[in-house]
Amino acid sequence: MSKDFSLGEIAAFLNAELRGDPQTRVSGLNTLQNAGSGELAFLANEKYVSQLPSSSAEAIILSAKHLSSSSNANATIVGYSGALLILDNPYLGYAQISKWFDPAPQTVAGIHASAVVDSRAKVGVNVAIGPNAVVEADAVIGDNVYLGAGCYIGARSQLGEGTRISANVSIYHDVSIGCKVTVHSGTVIGADGFGFAPDGSGNWQKIYQIGGVLIGDNVEIGACTTIDRGALADTQIGNGVIIDNHVQIAHNVIIGDNSALAAFSAIAGSTTLGRNCILAGDAGLVGHIEVCDNVQVMARTLVTKSIAKPGAYSSSMPMMKTSDWRKNAVRITQLDSIARRLRVLEKKPYLIGPEVDKPI
Repeated sequence: MSKDFSLGEIAAFLNAELRGDPQTRVSGLNTLQNAGSGELAFLANEKYVSQLPSSSAEAIILSAKHLSSSSNANATIVGYSGALLILDNPYLGYAQISKWFDPAPQTVAGIHASAVVDSRAKVGVNVAIGPNAVVEADAVIGDNVYLGAGCYIGARSQLGEGTRISANVSIYHDVSIGCKVTVHSGTVIGADGFGFAPDGSGNWQKIYQIGGVLIGDNVEIGACTTIDRGALADTQIGNGVIIDNHVQIAHNVIIGDNSALAAFSAIAGSTTLGRNCILAGDAGLVGHIEVCDNVQVMARTLVTKSIAKPGAYSSSMPMMKTSDWRKNAVRITQLDSIARRLRVLEKKPYLIGPEVDKPI
């Protein structure tokens, strides 16, 4: 079902300055380059400024600095004839208004006939449980929860009010998930952590994972992510954490509030990640370390020791031509030998080079 809203409604919601007809209606969102009549676009990245004059969008969300003369109350964009919504933070405005145009189907409360809900489970009001979903004994499903087709909710697990679990998510026993949490398809929460002890004869003795998983409120977890249960204490995910697709969080990891983990990042067991941290794509943290608040770990960086000071950290090599990379890779293998030779030379009271025999 199509949705359309007036620019006056949108401006009021965003608390934006509107330059244009408040009665004009828009029915969709699009990029600056592709937006057409009836569509709303936004400008947040400076690299797309050149697309402003030629945009056919009905209206554009942008900041005052992108106008031809921000000191002029009637300033416009040369070549563009549509309306403007002026905000200090256009990207945030785009994010806020995007919900109005979300095409996802609305859920209808009710339990599908093929779902299996144990008689000892507690199910709140206005809950939707899809086909072939399973809810085990003593699980607690809060009000306004959505469980997609094929979901599994293990014994004694709890889902807070307004949480949405997409199709084919597996939540094992003794997992506690807060309110307004979103979990996308294919994710597994509460599987056993990777705990094994060598038995001295070349085999492995499994360590049974007795802890659970504790997830706070307003968390979003992407598709095909895994969050392991704790060995003894719980694995913990704080409030407001956002986790991308294909992320691995091992047993007894603790993640602080409002941290963000991009795709393919991984945290090994018993590591603590502070509040407001960012792990870029394919970043990794080894086990049993602590990372303080407000740390950014760049793409493909491996963190091998604790970080006690906020800031950005990198360990990966920058992109370069393959031929240059291969030469540098060889040099890296020679660093230890070069360092040892340098220490020896530094101890000798002679100059190095053409005057090698001349005393200093």
